[in-house]
Parts: sequence; C-alpha cells; structure tokens
Amino acid sequence: MKKRRKTAITRKRLPVRESSFPGNSCKILIIIIVAGFASLSFGFGDANHPHGEEPYALIFGTVWSADGRPLYGVRVKIRAEAKKAHWELYSDHSGEFAQRVPAGKADYLVTADLKGYKPRAGIHLQGGAEVTVHVENDERIDIGLHLK
Repeated sequence: MKKRRKTAITRKRLPVRESSFPGNSCKILIIIIVAGFASLSFGFGDANHPHGEEPYALIFGTVWSADGRPLYGVRVKIRAEAKKAHWELYSDHSGEFAQRVPAGKADYLVTADLKGYKPRAGIHLQGGAEVTVHVENDERIDIGLHLK
C-alpha cells in the first residue's frame, strides 16, 4: 500500500505599496478633468453643432408604388416656396432619399418626377401630388411619396 503525502497549501501575501495606489487614482482623476476642460475649450463638447458645422434640417422620405413597394431610381425634386433654392436627387434601392436644407422656418415642396423613369414590366405609374414640408428649425422631417 502506497503512502499518500499530505501537502499543505500556503498562500503568499504580496506586499501592498500603499503610497502608489492613491497617487495613481489622483493622476487618473486629474487627466479626466483636464480632458473635460480641453474638450469644452476646443468646441468638442457642443453636441448641437459639432466641429463648427452650420445647423441644418433634414428632409427624409420614401417613394412608394401604388401596391406599397419602395421604388428605386425615381427622381425627387425639392424646392423652396419663398426662395429659388432647389435640389434634385434619386431614391436609393430602399426607395429612400435624404436632403439637407438650411435650418429655420421655411416651406418646401417635394415631388416625384417620373419623366424618364422606366418601371418594371406591367406597372403603370403616375406622379402623386406635391407634398409640402414645413421646417421650423434644425430637425428631421420624415415623409412618404405615394405614386398612383
């Protein structure tokens, strides 16, 4: 019969340098405070207008067919009622489009232009009515253009 050895498990205690721990936490705290003041002084803390960009509103929309499917490649025209500003863009593969416009009170007319558009076989489309979008400030406006 074999004899089993009894082993004792001992745990070593590592010496704790008490002077280094508070010093490191103070250094980290000072770095956080300095970084916070630096971000405020360089304008990084301004959430409304990061990096000095001008404020803008966003007109975001989707072009829909008569049967409720999104349409790709439809020309969308946006024009301001009071100003001569106008934009032309095309819907993407999800039928969506987005255009930045200047912030501030304004009305925009959004239309889908089917001139030159070739729909799928067996589908006949007519342009829908103009959609009026009212913008108050720097905001996002979601619309849908439903074609007949």
